[in-house]
Amino acid sequence: MFNTLVCALLSDVLHNKKALDRSYAYHFSRNEMTPIEQGRIVNATGDIMRRLSFYLFIAELVDPADEKAPERLLLAWLTEQGRAPKQHSKSRKTGFSIDHRRIEEANQWPLLKDGCPEWLDKIAQQQLGRRWPQEREFLAQAPLRYIRVNQLKGTREQLQQQLKAEQIPSEPVGKQPDALIIRGDVPLFRSKSFHDGWFEQQDLGSQQIARMLNPKPGMLTVDACAGTGGKTLHIAALMQNKGRIIAMDVEQRKLDQLRKRAKRTGINNLETRLIESSTQIKRLRASADRVLLDVPCSGLGVLRRNPEAKWNPLFDDLEQLCITQQDILQRYSKMAKVGGEVVYATCSILPMENQDQVAHFLQNCSGAFELLEETTIYPSTLNSDGFYMARLKRVA
Repeated sequence: MFNTLVCALLSDVLHNKKALDRSYAYHFSRNEMTPIEQGRIVNATGDIMRRLSFYLFIAELVDPADEKAPERLLLAWLTEQGRAPKQHSKSRKTGFSIDHRRIEEANQWPLLKDGCPEWLDKIAQQQLGRRWPQEREFLAQAPLRYIRVNQLKGTREQLQQQLKAEQIPSEPVGKQPDALIIRGDVPLFRSKSFHDGWFEQQDLGSQQIARMLNPKPGMLTVDACAGTGGKTLHIAALMQNKGRIIAMDVEQRKLDQLRKRAKRTGINNLETRLIESSTQIKRLRASADRVLLDVPCSGLGVLRRNPEAKWNPLFDDLEQLCITQQDILQRYSKMAKVGGEVVYATCSILPMENQDQVAHFLQNCSGAFELLEETTIYPSTLNSDGFYMARLKRVA
C-alpha cells in the first residue's frame, strides 16, 4: 500500500496539478490505515516534493509530468534514504536502475540538494542576498509539528497531562506560552483532546502574529483576511471570549469552516462576514481597536508545508500580488479607529511583500499611521515557517 499510495499522490500533484493536502485527504479517506502508516506516506511524499529537482536528477528524469515519474521518484527516494539495498535499487515494472553516482553528484550542487527551482533562487537571491542559502536549506526540511493550546479550555500543563493519558508525547517550546511540539506520527486529530477543543495545530511562527496584535478582552477586533481562522481562534483565546471579533473573507466556504472550528473550541464572541464589495469595509471605518491584515501572498515562507508551490507557484504575477497587498493595506487599515492598531502580516520572507510594502504605506498615509514594531521570522529563526509582521498605530 505504501508504494501504491505514494505514487498515486505524486501522480495527483505532478500530472493533475492537485493540491497535496487535498490529495492526502482524498486517498486517506478511502484507505484504512494507522496514523503511523499515514505518517510514513506523508513523510515520503512531502520529502520528494520538497526536493523534487534532486530526485528527478537521481531518477534521470527531466519532465515531472512524465508518466514514469511517480514510480522512478519513489525508487530514487527509497535508494537515497538507504531503504532500498543497492542490489534492489531497481524498478520491477520497468527494469530501471538507480545509478548511485548520480546521488553523489546531486549532493554536490546546492540548488539540487535543497530542491530549489531556478525561478525561486533568482527572486530570493535578489531579495535576501547572503541570507538566502541558509533559508533555502531550512525550506527543504520537513516541518515540525506544533500545536497551540486553547487557553479558553485550560493551561498548557493541563493539556500535556491529557495528551500523556492518550499516549501522545509533547514538549513545551521555550518561552512560547501557548506552544507544544508533538513528536512522531501520533493520531493527533483522533484524540479526545482535539475533539474537545483543547488545541489547534498551528505553526510556531504563525502563533506570533496574534500575540503581536495583542487584542484585549472587551475590544472590537477585525480579522479582515481570516481564511479558515487559525489566527482568529488565537485572537479569541487572547480576548478570553470577551468583546467582539469580526472575521472577514472573500470565500464563504472558509468562513463556514471557521464557524465549525469556533464551535468546537468554545468561542462565542465571533461574527463572520463575507466580503462581497467595499461596502463591508466602509461600514467598519474608524471603529476597530485592532485590525489584522494577514494578506494574500506568495507563500514562500511556508514551502515546507506546501512544497508543490515550488514547482507550481500559487501566484501568476508577483508584482500584481504586491499591488493587491498594498491596496488591502491602504483600504482595510481605515477600519482602525484613532488610537487603534493594525498588524500587517504575510507568510512570505521577501522584503518586496513585507518591509517594502509597509514603508510605501507609511510614505503615502499622510501621517495617519506610525510603525511601532516589525519582525521577520525566517525558517531558520525558530525552525518554523517563515512570516513577516508589522504593528502600526493609527494616530490621526
